Amino acid sequence: MLLQSQLFTPARMLGGLSVIALSLLPSAAVADSDRAPLQFFNGKTEMVSTIKVIMKKPFRSRALGTGRILPDGSLSLAQQVFDEGEPTKQRNWKIRQIASGHYAGTMTEAVGPVTVEEVDGKYRFNYKMKGNLAVEQWMTPLAGGNAAKSIVTVRKFGMKVASSTGIIKRV
Repeated sequence: MLLQSQLFTPARMLGGLSVIALSLLPSAAVADSDRAPLQFFNGKTEMVSTIKVIMKKPFRSRALGTGRILPDGSLSLAQQVFDEGEPTKQRNWKIRQIASGHYAGTMTEAVGPVTVEEVDGKYRFNYKMKGNLAVEQWMTPLAGGNAAKSIVTVRKFGMKVASSTGIIKRV
């Protein structure tokens, strides 16, 4: 049986996870048209989401991100995450393109690598977090290019234990 205390802390981390999506800057060899949706997070972004954890009241989360392209073509993203009722925290990501439509990187709260795959114009993130949590996140660019939708599902031992839905926009 899962205890609330086992789910609370890692699930609270969902708030800013979505900010990284689409911020996967491809290498310079990729054409500009391929890079356009990925440039979304180069600069300042804001994510507002609602997080639902089993046996807990849903709460709001806001994440402010600052992304920059490094000389090697990878993206470095620093986030300030404001989860309702919790102290502000800092999260850092580094993502690089490893093949067409495939990316890999790190995130301070992930255990092991973060992998990202482009699927029909959407981006699917997969990674693990402490407490045997498996995170799958789908990012969908919205019309106009200034926003994206995020849907996150967190599973423990195959059971859904938390989810998040939100919108990311350029600021």
